[in-house]
Amino acid sequence: MAKEIAEIPDVLQRQIDNGLERYLDFGRELSVHRPRGFVTCARGTSEHAANFFKYVVESRTGIPVVSIGPSVASVYSAPLNLSGFVCMTFSQSGCSPDLAAFVRAASVGNARTVAIVNQSSSPVEQASDIALAVLAGPETAVAATKSFVSMLFAGLGVLSGFLNDRSLEESLRRFPNTARLALDCDWSRAEVPMARSGSLFCIGRGPGYAVAQEAALKLKETCRLHAEAYSAAEVMHGPVVLANRSFLALLFDSSDGARRSILAAEAELQGRLARTFLVTDDQAQPDRLAIPQSGHPLLVPLTQITAFYAYVETLCRKLGENADQPSGLQKVTETT
Repeated sequence: MAKEIAEIPDVLQRQIDNGLERYLDFGRELSVHRPRGFVTCARGTSEHAANFFKYVVESRTGIPVVSIGPSVASVYSAPLNLSGFVCMTFSQSGCSPDLAAFVRAASVGNARTVAIVNQSSSPVEQASDIALAVLAGPETAVAATKSFVSMLFAGLGVLSGFLNDRSLEESLRRFPNTARLALDCDWSRAEVPMARSGSLFCIGRGPGYAVAQEAALKLKETCRLHAEAYSAAEVMHGPVVLANRSFLALLFDSSDGARRSILAAEAELQGRLARTFLVTDDQAQPDRLAIPQSGHPLLVPLTQITAFYAYVETLCRKLGENADQPSGLQKVTETT
């Protein structure tokens, strides 16, 4: 896992050299033949990448993006009416039978099917009309890391092409250097409080919610710490009552309109005596876990998760856990 996290900047550079133009071209094509909407299909870490895609597309284009559970096709055999929709399947391995079954059902339902995958010639790729390779290379640690960042990057490439957003495109081309800086962030001050917490929240909003989801999953699967992800809005609708002195919250600051609600959630949790850490590039914020400037608001979540991966792998080893082979898990989970 440590080796694969360290490869993230090189993976991003590989995408710039060998994949970005394809992402941009596909986005431009979509802008000409504007779809009615998108549906996404994914599991686990890849579902978090799909959630990121949902928020960036909906917030920047107004086109709806809906997640449909693979079991709708693989278990319930429901006919899908997706004429005018683009089906985006996110998968590191592309091997899960339920994902491939959903792609086939979406195709029968007249959707255009797109696979955002790392492993070439997989069942999901073979069932799809178009494949956008994320070029992360072999990933052997059970906990996916570099493939997640590369999926987010690919999704932003598609969005940049769709919007003809040259500012975002140029920021994507500069991002490998930011990722290198993110890997060197020192979050050691959060290690002992997190290890001692009875339970914790990971909180974000908008595109940052996907990073909160991914952080919570990694804390569970690599460190065996109970962590749950919430949006900064949803946490106020009940879950906040769990906060007390033994509770910790990791909040992912946003560089967009969601920032106010994230800071409000932090203040509410602190008022209930929970310990909080804010992942931010704002030097004025107390109790912050610092990240470098990202160059574009939509790249902030990629910077945050890159820094988090380096942190959680270190925390895992200090807790005596094995991040490469977490107990009871395997690299490819095949669900039907």
